[in-house]
Amino acid sequence: MAKEVLYSSTRGALGQIKASEAILRGLAPDGGLYVPDHIPQLEKSLREISGLDYKDTAYEVMKLLLTDYTEEELKYCITHAYDSKFDTEEIVPLAEADGAFYLELYHGATIAFKDMALSILPYLMTTAAKKNNVKNEIVILTATSGDTGKAALAGFADVPGTRIIVFYPKHGVSPIQEQQMVTQKGDNTCVIGIEGNFDDAQTGVKKIFTDKELAKELDEKGFQFSSANSINIGRLVPQIVYYVYSYTRLLKEGRIADGEAINVVVPTGNFGNILAAYYAKNMGVPIAKLICASNSNKVLFDFFKTGEYDRNRDFVLTSSPSMDILISSNLERLIYHIAGDNAAMDADFMGKLSKDGKYEITQEMRDKLTDFYGGFATEEETAETIKRVFEGTGYLIDTHTSVASAVYNKYREETGDKAVTVIASTASPFKFPRSVMNALGKGDESKDDFELADELSKVSGVEIPAAVTSIRDAEIRHKTVVDKSEMQNAVMDFLS
Repeated sequence: MAKEVLYSSTRGALGQIKASEAILRGLAPDGGLYVPDHIPQLEKSLREISGLDYKDTAYEVMKLLLTDYTEEELKYCITHAYDSKFDTEEIVPLAEADGAFYLELYHGATIAFKDMALSILPYLMTTAAKKNNVKNEIVILTATSGDTGKAALAGFADVPGTRIIVFYPKHGVSPIQEQQMVTQKGDNTCVIGIEGNFDDAQTGVKKIFTDKELAKELDEKGFQFSSANSINIGRLVPQIVYYVYSYTRLLKEGRIADGEAINVVVPTGNFGNILAAYYAKNMGVPIAKLICASNSNKVLFDFFKTGEYDRNRDFVLTSSPSMDILISSNLERLIYHIAGDNAAMDADFMGKLSKDGKYEITQEMRDKLTDFYGGFATEEETAETIKRVFEGTGYLIDTHTSVASAVYNKYREETGDKAVTVIASTASPFKFPRSVMNALGKGDESKDDFELADELSKVSGVEIPAAVTSIRDAEIRHKTVVDKSEMQNAVMDFLS
C-alpha cells in the first residue's frame, strides 16, 4: 500500500492537508502553492505500464498522488474525462517529425494541452466537495493567457454546485482564443476581458483569493473560491500522466530501450507543464534533460542562465500568447523543492518578487538545476521553424510548439546531444491560423482568422478541428471588459 501523500503550502502556513482539500482550495491561504510532502515512485515498471492505455496509465500515476480518493472515485473521474471529447482514441498521439517525437496534447475539446488536465479537474473537484461535505457553491476563479480559460469554461460549464469566472487580457489573446471564450455557453459561466496583460489578470486573481474579509463575506452568502489555473495541484497531477505515457509508448514501439533516458522539450509560460515533467522524472521516468523553451518574454531563460528571476522588463506581445508571461507562478514549487522543501526560504524569495520584482537563488540551489536547460526563440525563429518543419516534413505545428522546436534545434547544435527527444506540442495550429499562415508565407491581411483557417486546411491537407468550426458563427455571450483595478467588483456583480 502506497504511503499517503499530504500537501502543504510552499510558504509554510497551516500544516498538512489531504489531496482533495488542496484541490478544493486551489491556492493556500498564505498565497503559497500546495506541494506534496514526498514524490512517490511508480509502483508498476515502465515496461508493465507500456501495456496500458491512456486511462489506465492515468490511474497508475494519479492514485499515487491523490491518495485520499478511492479507486472507484478516481476511475470515475478518469473515465468521464478522457472520453469522446478527444478526437483520437489514443488521447495523446506521438508524431515523429524533424528528428524528434511530437507529443500532440491538443486533441481535446478546446485544442490545447490544457484540456488534458481541465477535462478531469471538474470531476476531481466535485468529488472532493462531496468527500469534504462542502455545502457552499464552488466559484472557480481563473486568469488565462488564452488556453486555460476556454478549457476551464468547457470543463465546468453547467457542472452542478460550481460557477466559473475567467479573466483574460482583452488585447493579449488570438482572435480564435477570444471567440472560444466569449461564445461559451453555460448559465454558471462568466468571461471578463481586462485592460491589462496576463500578469495583471493573474495578480488580480491571487489578490481576490487571499482577501480574508472577502472570503468571509462570500462564505456567509454560500460561496467559496477555488482555482482552475495550474496553481491548483489538481491541474498539475493529470499533466504528469502524459510524460509517463509518452515514455511508455516509445518503449512499447521499440524506439527506446528499457531504462534509456530521453529529453523533454516544453514551451513554457507559467511553468506548470515542465514542472509536471520534473515530477514525472522524480517518480521514475528516465528523463535526462528538461529543456525549457521561452519566447521573447525570456524571464525563465535568464533565470536558468543567471540564477536571478527578474520580472522588471518590457512585456512583449508575441505570436505565442500563452507564453507571454513574466511571473511564472509554478516556478515557486520548483524553488521550494530546490531549497530543500524550505518554506521560509521560499516565502522570502516570493516576498522579494512581490516587493522588488526580483530575487536571486543561492549557488547551492543552482547546483540542483543541472537537469534543466533554458533556451528561447525570437519571433523570426518561431516563424522560420514552422516553415522549415512543414516544408521539410509536411508536419504542421503551431507557434508555441515551434518555439520548443527552435530551442531544441539550438540545444542539439550547442551540445551534440542525440538522445531521443519528446517535444510537448501544446496547441493545434488552427488556434493561431494567422501566425501560422504568415510563417508559411501565405498570410492575407484582408481575411479574418476563420477564413485563414480554411486556407490553412487547404495548404496542409489537415481538417479544421470542430473546436474552430463550431464557434465561427456562435453567439457572443460575454461582453464585459473592465479595468484591472475593477476585477473584484466584477466578481461580486456576477455572484449577486
